[in-house]
Amino acid sequence: MATGLIALLDDVAAIAKAAAASVDDVAAQTAKASVKAAGVVIDDTAVTPTYVVGLSPARELPIIGKIALGSLKNKLIFLLPICLVLGYFAPWLITPLLMLGGIYLCYEGAEKLHQAVFPHASLHDAGQKVSIDPAKLESEKVAGAIRTDFILSAEIMALTLAGVSSLTIYSQAAVLGAVGVLITAGVYGVVALIVKADDIGLYLKQSKNRSAKVIGVGLVKGVPVLLRLLAAIGTAAMLWVGGSIVVHSLAGMGLHYPEHMIEGFARFVEQAIVVVPAITRWIATSFVQAIVGIVIGAVAVTMHGIWKHCVK
Repeated sequence: MATGLIALLDDVAAIAKAAAASVDDVAAQTAKASVKAAGVVIDDTAVTPTYVVGLSPARELPIIGKIALGSLKNKLIFLLPICLVLGYFAPWLITPLLMLGGIYLCYEGAEKLHQAVFPHASLHDAGQKVSIDPAKLESEKVAGAIRTDFILSAEIMALTLAGVSSLTIYSQAAVLGAVGVLITAGVYGVVALIVKADDIGLYLKQSKNRSAKVIGVGLVKGVPVLLRLLAAIGTAAMLWVGGSIVVHSLAGMGLHYPEHMIEGFARFVEQAIVVVPAITRWIATSFVQAIVGIVIGAVAVTMHGIWKHCVK
């Protein structure tokens, strides 16, 4: 009896150690995956504030909350199960799907670039004001943000899955879930801080403390400029990330020439400009990937326009 009890306690201790090791492994892999997805996270943070520009300040945080909830649903309800199923049954499908997502990002970025260069004249035709339903505008902005987030989230989850493919399916699910929650909280927490910075500035501006007042004035004047800058960064990010996804996806499918060509150009620039080589090479790589994104996006916008014309 005593021997059996000791054996049972030994088994329980072994299970506890295995569980602790598994938890440590999940935590370590979550940290690694979050670092690997940092580039996409930065793009997501730059893109999102553009969706609350032009809306009522009172609706900014509720809108960000809706987008954050949609992002969480994207990651946990849709993408997590899809990643696990595809990773187990059809890993060969992940790359083509990522490529489609990259093309969509290129399309979004090229469309925004086209609108910036050639703004639609019909909105203020002959000086007449067009009545826009605020609820409809908010709904459209939220839907557009969640659609874009889905593509960026898919890239994050795919990068995470690639890094944990050697773990058990339960550990993969735990890492994917943890990364999804942590990144969503981090991204939309920063976004909320950015879009409410002007309100913080107004509060500080009324302070009796001179330093706080100076900071408040700086925030009030600087936030509109920051939002416009983020809008431009967001568009550039869509093109850069979209182009990089397509290039890397082509390499994953065996077509390495575009990737090698970009790497060769980046090495040439790095050797020509011997100042902070790592940053110089990254800028050169990102620049070419953005050009690729513009070309792909322009083709996608043109094809979409032809399709809409044919449907009419």
